[in-house]
Amino acid sequence: MKSDSVAMVTPPSKSHNQETQETVCIFGTGDFGRSLGLRLLQSGYNVVYGSRDPKNSLLLPKGSKVMSHADAAHEAQVIFVAVQREHYGFLSSMASDLTEKVLVDISNNLKSGTYRESNAEYLSTLVPGATVVKAFNTISAWALQSGGLDANRQVLVCGDRADAKQLVVDIAQGLGFTVLDKGSLRAAAELEDLPLQLFPLWRLPLWIAMGLTALIFFYALTRIVIYERVTNGKDIAFRIMISLANKAFPTVALVMLALCYLPGALAGFLQLYNGTKYRRFPDWLDRWMLCRKQLGLIALAFAFLHVIYTLVIPIRYYVRYRINVYTISLIKNNVSYDFDNTAAWRHDSYYSMGILGFGLFVLLGITSLPSVSNSLNWREFRFVQSKLGYITLLLCTLHTFLYGWDKFLKPSSYKWGMPPVYMLSLVVPCVVLILKLILITPCMDHKVTRIRQGWERQNKTLAKTSQPLMA
Repeated sequence: MKSDSVAMVTPPSKSHNQETQETVCIFGTGDFGRSLGLRLLQSGYNVVYGSRDPKNSLLLPKGSKVMSHADAAHEAQVIFVAVQREHYGFLSSMASDLTEKVLVDISNNLKSGTYRESNAEYLSTLVPGATVVKAFNTISAWALQSGGLDANRQVLVCGDRADAKQLVVDIAQGLGFTVLDKGSLRAAAELEDLPLQLFPLWRLPLWIAMGLTALIFFYALTRIVIYERVTNGKDIAFRIMISLANKAFPTVALVMLALCYLPGALAGFLQLYNGTKYRRFPDWLDRWMLCRKQLGLIALAFAFLHVIYTLVIPIRYYVRYRINVYTISLIKNNVSYDFDNTAAWRHDSYYSMGILGFGLFVLLGITSLPSVSNSLNWREFRFVQSKLGYITLLLCTLHTFLYGWDKFLKPSSYKWGMPPVYMLSLVVPCVVLILKLILITPCMDHKVTRIRQGWERQNKTLAKTSQPLMA
């Protein structure tokens, strides 16, 4: 916290859109500084740049002024420090010029944990007479240039002085951004780490997807290509490109869709076991539940690949060759191709379940988009993501069952004792559907509903309250 000797920052009496325009200073003439200055000018602010070389102003936005750092500091109450931490040295030499000024630190580091303290806290020690506010470090130069139309519209702000933060909040809102106050300057380290994160909620789902894809692909490679080479001496490696890929993609899609709903079922059974909802889930389950949306979207991407690969099957050289050979053999042997009513029902049902399942799968993906989910109330969103989600899983599982049909009964399907790939894909979905079926039975559903409404099992509660207090 700043010492009591520092005077309070007095907000300007007139806003930027009134008769007297507010002046904002920017230290730094790089990409971000120029983009910020242009946006400020477009919003009605006066902009003055502080530069070590005031004569070099060709790239600065038209209508702004450029002068030395000391002169520019006297022109404005709020100063944006658009320079990297390594170049903060000149600020300590002009500490007297920055007294009672609001310094907005917008810097980030290349790596997390590079320094012990945050850049904003370090800046506050260099210029103790100024008030440092951390803001705009999560906004890109592109967002400033495009007017915040790329969904990067939120400015995170933290600082020790409410009046200083309010000045920065007013500027951010004047530029058309929304603002979120993150508290004191001690939160600056958290804000500086945010731009360094690379898809934090996507890492676990991506690792699961890559692991499943590799596992299923090599399983199919061993069972089909390698087996045929070893036992019959035939080279069918060409099937790697389409056939094997189209076995891995639907398997991964179905398993990952089931993984979206498995943690919810496990959570229900944990609440039944604990007899209360006021007990934390294990950390692994919490992390799993937080990335369910990402698991579902990746599963949808694999489902799309499966659909595309399936559509090219009729035009494949291998498929056309097999059809021609079979047709010629029927002609040569003067054998007719009889219509199989059972096979017709099976194939039509197989395709129908696949189309319906994929259609609902796409609907789940669409409703997970923020622009769509924000237009739904909680009951509507829960109906789509939960009830329709389980229906989607059921249809996709039936699609897989109809694909396999009676293959599991044929010994020839178990090459080297390895079951077909489609059988592996059914394990997790069937487990999830069975668990859900148990949970929706009237007796179980009634208990889970009561627990989630706040009811607690008495013996559990009494066991906790009856424990003797330790001295």
